[in-house]
Amino acid sequence: MALDLVPVWTTLLALAVFHYVVFDGFDLGVGILHGFVPENARAIVMNSVAPIWNGNATWLVFGGLGLLAAFPLAFVLIMLLALVFRGVAFEFRFRNPELRRFCVRAFFYGSAIATFAQGVVLGTFIQGFKVDGRHFTGTSFDWVTPFALLTGIALMFGYSLLGASWLILKTEGDLQRWARRAGRVCLIAVLVAIVAVSIWTPISNAEIARRWFTWPDIAFLAPVPIITALIAAGEWYALTRQQELTPFLGAVGLFSMSFIGIAISLWPMIVPFHYTLWQAASSASTQAFLLIGTLFLLPVILMYTAWSYWVFRGKVHGEVGYH
Repeated sequence: MALDLVPVWTTLLALAVFHYVVFDGFDLGVGILHGFVPENARAIVMNSVAPIWNGNATWLVFGGLGLLAAFPLAFVLIMLLALVFRGVAFEFRFRNPELRRFCVRAFFYGSAIATFAQGVVLGTFIQGFKVDGRHFTGTSFDWVTPFALLTGIALMFGYSLLGASWLILKTEGDLQRWARRAGRVCLIAVLVAIVAVSIWTPISNAEIARRWFTWPDIAFLAPVPIITALIAAGEWYALTRQQELTPFLGAVGLFSMSFIGIAISLWPMIVPFHYTLWQAASSASTQAFLLIGTLFLLPVILMYTAWSYWVFRGKVHGEVGYH
C-alpha cells in the first residue's frame, strides 16, 4: 500500500502560507502605516524592516506561484506588480533623495494594493470560483463581490495590526506610542471583520453552517471562537499597557485562529467547492520526489530566517541606515 503524502504536503503548504502571512504580512503592514506616520519618523519605520526585507520575500515565491495556479493571470499580476513597485520604492528611497517623496507614496500604495489584492483572493477562494476540470473558467471580474471586497479591506487592517505590533517591538518614544494607538484602531476593525466573516460564511453556505452548528461538531469547535475572544482581549490589554512583545504575539495569535477557522470551514477542499485535496493532488511519485527537496531546503530557509531576526534584534534608531 502506497504511503499517502497528501496530509504531509497539506501541512507543509499550510505552514508555508502561514509563514508568508506573518513574515511578509507585517512588513506590508508597516508599508501601509508608513503613509500615516509623522514625516520625521518615516526613516525609522523603513529601517525597522530593512534588515529582514529580503528574507521575508522568500515566502513570496511560494505565495505567488500558488496564486497563479488558481486565479486569473491578470488579477494576480496586479498584486505581484504592486509588490515589485513597492520593493523598488523601498530601495530607491535610500539611494536617491530626489525621489524620496515619490518613493514614500509608492511604498504606501504598493503595500496597500498588494494587501488588498491578497485579501480579495482569499475572499474569492472562500466563496468558491468557477472551474472546468482543472482550469479556471470564470472572468477577470468574478472577484468583485461584497464578500471578497470585505476580506480585502479586512486584510489591510490585519496586516496593519501586525505592522503596528512590529513597530511597538522595534521602536520607542513618540513613534511607539503612535503605533499603540494605530494598533488599537486596527484591532477594532479586525474584530469587526472576524465577526462579519464568521456570520457571513455559514449564512451563504449550508455545508459550512452544518459543520459549525450541528451536534456534536459545535461542542468540539466551540473552543475556536472562545480562544479567539481571549486572544483579542489579551491583545487589547497589551496595546494599552507598556508591553512590547505581547502585542505582536497577540496579532499572530489572531491570524492563527482565523487560519484555523478557515481550514475547518473548507476542509478537505482545495478548490471550494469542487475538488478535495486528494482529487487535486499530483501523483504519489511526484509528491515523493518533491518532498525530498523540500525537506532539505525548508530547514535551511527556517534557520536563515531565525538567524537574521536574531542578528537584527533590538530597537531601531534613526541614525541606523540601510545598506
